[in-house]
Amino acid sequence: MDFQLKSDQDLIHQYIAGNEAGLVELIRRYQSKIYTSIYLLVKDEALAEDIFQDTFIKVINTLKAGKYNEEGKFLPWVTRIGHNLVIDHFRREKRAPMVSNGDDFDIFEVLGSYDQSAEDKLVREQTHKDLKTLIQLLPSEQKEVLIMRHFADMSFKEIADVTEVSINTALGRMRYALNNLRKMMQNKEMSLKN
Repeated sequence: MDFQLKSDQDLIHQYIAGNEAGLVELIRRYQSKIYTSIYLLVKDEALAEDIFQDTFIKVINTLKAGKYNEEGKFLPWVTRIGHNLVIDHFRREKRAPMVSNGDDFDIFEVLGSYDQSAEDKLVREQTHKDLKTLIQLLPSEQKEVLIMRHFADMSFKEIADVTEVSINTALGRMRYALNNLRKMMQNKEMSLKN
């Protein structure tokens, strides 16, 4: 039986029927997107791994209890669970999530690197550092949509499901985020010229 060809729903049914391979394939299929979306919110590998594991413990418990009913929406459902666990963590810590990278992990390296001169590399690294700093200044709702869209590669429908807003609201937040980033970059260029 080739699990890679099965739909999410078929894999869920296989797992509920007692075949662990169904869940193993679902985790393999989505672990990168789910882990990345958690990591980008918490910026700590160990914490992201803990929350990732807690997310799948919750998924397993929900599936085993027969309470899963999100036909065809497995990824947004799991992402929402992970997102809620991140929010719970920060509520306990009484601080807001930030979008910065630890020294040992750089999302821009994961997104792909290419051959470049030393000067190009320095300019690129500074640009990414500046962009990360500017992203920190965005309102939390805009920052969240930007992270989910560009770093976790989620669709606006998935983002709307996870954040429990309409697609239009998610699109609006993204538009505001990009406009705000553009304005901040223009202001930064103006201040460098003066």
